Amino acid sequence: MDFSTAQPKSATALCGVGSADGKIAYPPGVKEITDKITTDEMIKRLKMVVKTFMDMDQDSEDEKQQYLPLALHLASEFFLRNPNKDVRLLVACCLADIFRIYAPEAPYTSHDKLKDIFLFITRQLKGLEDTKSPQFNRYFYLLENLAWVKSYNICFDLEDCNEIFIQLFRTLFSVINNSHNKKVQMHMLDLMSSIIMEGDGVTQELLDSILINLIPAHKNLNKQSFDLAKVLLKRTVQTIEACIANFFNQVLVLGRSSVSDLSEHVFDLIQELFAIDPHLLLSVMPQLEFKLKSNDGEERLAVVRLLAKLFGSKDSDLATQNRPLWQCFLGRFNDIHVPVRLESVKFASHCLMNHPDLAKDLTEYLKVRSHDPEEAIRHDVIVTIITAAKRDLALVNDQLLGFVRERTLDKRWRVRKEAMMGLAQLYKKYCLHGEAGKEAAEKVSWIKDKLLHIYYQNSIDDKLLVEKIFAQYLVPHNLETEERMKCLYYLYASLDPNAVKALNEMWKCQNMLRSHVRELLDLHKQPTSEANCSAMFGKLMTIAKNLPDPGKAQDFVKKFNQVLGDDEKLRSQLELLISPTCSCKQADVCVREIARKLANPKQPTNPFLEMVKFLLERIAPVHIDSEAISALVKLMNKSIEGTADDEEEGVSPDTAIRSGLELLKVLSFTHPTSFHSAETYESLLQCLRMEDDKVAEAAIQIFRNTGHKIETDLPQIRSTLIPILHQKAKRGTPHQAKQAVHCIHAIFTNKEVQLAQIFEPLSRSLNADVPEQLITPLVSLGHISMLAPDQFASPMKSVVANFIVKDLLMNDRSTGEKNGKLWSPDEEVSPEVLAKVQAIKLLVRWLLGMKNNQSKSANSTLRLLSAMLVSEGDLTEQKRISCW
Repeated sequence: MDFSTAQPKSATALCGVGSADGKIAYPPGVKEITDKITTDEMIKRLKMVVKTFMDMDQDSEDEKQQYLPLALHLASEFFLRNPNKDVRLLVACCLADIFRIYAPEAPYTSHDKLKDIFLFITRQLKGLEDTKSPQFNRYFYLLENLAWVKSYNICFDLEDCNEIFIQLFRTLFSVINNSHNKKVQMHMLDLMSSIIMEGDGVTQELLDSILINLIPAHKNLNKQSFDLAKVLLKRTVQTIEACIANFFNQVLVLGRSSVSDLSEHVFDLIQELFAIDPHLLLSVMPQLEFKLKSNDGEERLAVVRLLAKLFGSKDSDLATQNRPLWQCFLGRFNDIHVPVRLESVKFASHCLMNHPDLAKDLTEYLKVRSHDPEEAIRHDVIVTIITAAKRDLALVNDQLLGFVRERTLDKRWRVRKEAMMGLAQLYKKYCLHGEAGKEAAEKVSWIKDKLLHIYYQNSIDDKLLVEKIFAQYLVPHNLETEERMKCLYYLYASLDPNAVKALNEMWKCQNMLRSHVRELLDLHKQPTSEANCSAMFGKLMTIAKNLPDPGKAQDFVKKFNQVLGDDEKLRSQLELLISPTCSCKQADVCVREIARKLANPKQPTNPFLEMVKFLLERIAPVHIDSEAISALVKLMNKSIEGTADDEEEGVSPDTAIRSGLELLKVLSFTHPTSFHSAETYESLLQCLRMEDDKVAEAAIQIFRNTGHKIETDLPQIRSTLIPILHQKAKRGTPHQAKQAVHCIHAIFTNKEVQLAQIFEPLSRSLNADVPEQLITPLVSLGHISMLAPDQFASPMKSVVANFIVKDLLMNDRSTGEKNGKLWSPDEEVSPEVLAKVQAIKLLVRWLLGMKNNQSKSANSTLRLLSAMLVSEGDLTEQKRISCW
C-alpha cells in the first residue's frame, strides 16, 4: 500500500503507543541509541535498525506497534540535525521504510514535523550525485523506496507542501548525470510524476523548476537534466499542459513578466516544448497568432523567429494542424519591417528542405520577395532557393528556379553574383556530375545557356564572372584532359545559338587580352623612349578596361607593369604563360608562381594581388593546349565512327560532329599552334571527305587558320590536302569553294601555281545555259581574282567582258515571276538569278583586287559597268535583282 490514495489521519492513539514500560523498544541485539554513544557505535546500531525496518512489511501489526516509539524517536531533532552524513543517510532510510510500513497512515501527525522530515529526506537525496561513493547503494535504496511508496504524496495536505516539492525537484535535476543508469532516472520520474499527476495542480515555482532545464544555457551544462525534464513533461502532458498554458498566457497576452524568472526565455521554452510534444502547447499557439499581429516590429520579429523554427523543424506538422497560424505567419513575408521579411525568407530554406509539401504555399510569397526593394532580401531569396535545390532538386519547382533566373539580371551586383553562382553550382551538381539522374539534369539543362547569355551584358564584372563560372563549373579546368574535353565537346553541342556566340566571344576576348599582354611584354624589350612610354601607357589603359573596377585597376596595372620592368624572372613567367605553346599544366604552374612572387605575408588582404589574379585567370590557357585539341579530335572521330556516347549525352551523332567541327574552327582562331600534329590533321582530312557540307567547310577553315607549317613539317598531309582543296574549289558548295581558295592562298608557298590550276579549267568551262553549275565556279574565280590580282587581272578581263557581262548578265534565259516580296530566300530564287548574283559579286571581288594597284582604274570600271547595266531601260525582274 502507498500514500497515493489515503492521507495520514489524526493519529492521537499513535502518539501514546509505546512499550509496556513507556520506553523505546529496539530490535534484538540493538542497544539504546542516544547522544551518549560515539558516532561509530551509533552508525553500527542504526544499520541494525535499518535492517529490521527493511525486513518488515505492512502486515506485521505486532512489530508496527512495538517499534512505533522507535519510529517517533528517529524523527527527533537529534537525528534530523545530526552532523554526520552516514547517520543522516541511515536515518533517512529508516524513515522511508517507516512510511512504507505504516502506509497509508504515517506515524507522524504534526504538519511541521512532516515538513521537517521530508525536507531532511530530500537533502539526503543529494548523495545520489556520486555513483562511485561506497554509500551509493543506500542512496539508491532510499530513492527507490520513496518512489515505490509515493511517500511524498503525504505532503499534499501540508499548507507549504510546494516548498518541499520545489526542493525535491531541484535536488533531483541537480544530481542527475551521465553516470546514472536507467533505473535511477525511472525512479526519479516516478517520484516527480506522481506529485504532478496526483496533486491539485502545479504552481508556477514548481513549473519553473522543470522548465529551467530546457533553457539552452542549462541544457548545455547538464544534458541529463534536460532529458529528465523532457521525459517528465511527456509523461505528464495531460496534467501539466494547463499550467504551461497559464504561464504563457500571463507572459504573452497579459504581459505579466514578473510571474516567473523564466519570462525572458518564453520563446526558447516554446521551441523546446514543441520539440518535446506539441500537445504541451495546444492552448499556446493561438496566443502566438495574437503576437504575430503586434504593433511592435521587434516583437513580431521574435515571434517570426520562433515560429520559423516550429514550422521548419523536420518532424513538425504544425502547418497542417494549425492552418490559421500558418497563414498568419505567411503574411509576415509582406511585413513592413525589413528584418521580419528577411527572417521569413531565411525560414523558407529549412521549410522547403523539411516540408516540400509546403512549397506551393511559399512560392507566391517568395516571388514577391524576389522583387523586394531591399537588396538583402532579394539576395536571401536566392540563397534560400539554391540551398534547398542543392539538398535535393525535387524540393524546388520550376517557378522557384525561375526567380533565381530573373535575378541574374538584377540591378545589384551582389544579387546577380549570388544568382549566377547558385545556378552554376546546380548545373555542376546535377548536369555535370549527374547526381540525381537524367530527369534532374534535364530540369536544369537551361542553366548553361542562361549563364553564357549574361556575357552579352555590358558590365565587366558580369563577363569576368561568366568566365570564372565556365572555368570552374561548366567545364572545370581541374579535370583530366580527356574528361575536360568530353565535357566541352558535349556542352558546345548542346548550347543554343546565342550561347554559342557568347562562348565564342569569350574566347575571342581572352585571346585579345593575351595579345595586349604580349604586346606589352614586347614593349619592355625595346629601348626606353617617349614613344615607347606612350605606347606602353596606352596598352596599360587597354588592359585595365578588361579588369574589374577599371578606375582602380589602372593603378594596379601600372604597379604590375613596374614590377615586370624590374623583375626579369617574372617577365619570363608571364611570357611563358601567354606563349602559344604553353600547356594547361604549365599555365597552372605559372599562375601560382607569379601569385607567390607578388604575395605579401604581412598583408592578408591584398587588392593588388587580387587584381593581378583576375588578369592571369583571363589570359591563362587553362582549357586548351595541344593535348586538349588532340582529345577533342579523338572524340569527334568516335562520333564519326559511331562509337561515342553521343546519345547518352543527349545529342545526335550528326549534331556532335557538326558542333565539334565548329568548336575546333573557333579554337583554330584562338589557339592555332595547338592544332599542329599529324594525328589532328588526319582526322580533319577525314572530315573533308564526309558528305555533310558544313562539316567539310569547317574543316577547310581550320586548315586555313592552322596549316601554315603543313608544307614544311607535314608533306604527307600536304600531298593529300591539295587535291581535296582543288576538288572543293571546283565542285564544292559556294562556301566550301571560298574557303578552299583562301586556304590555298594562306598556307602554300606555291599558291600562284595552285590557284592557276583551279582558274584555268574553271574559266574555260563556264556555260550560261546551265546556271546551277555556274555558282561554285563564279565564287572560286571571284576570290582568286581578289586574292591574286597581279596574276589574274588580265585573264579575268576577258572572262568579265565576254562571259560575265555580255553572256550572263545581259541575257535572260528564263522569265521570272513577280511575287510581290521585297526579298526572297535563296531557296525561292531560280538558279539563273543566283548565278547572276554571284556574277555581280565576282565583279566586285575582281575590282577590289585591282584596287590595290590601280585604284582609279578600278573605280572607273565599276562605274562603267553599272551604267551599262542600268542603261538597258526595260530590265526584267531578274536583271533588276541582279543589278540591285
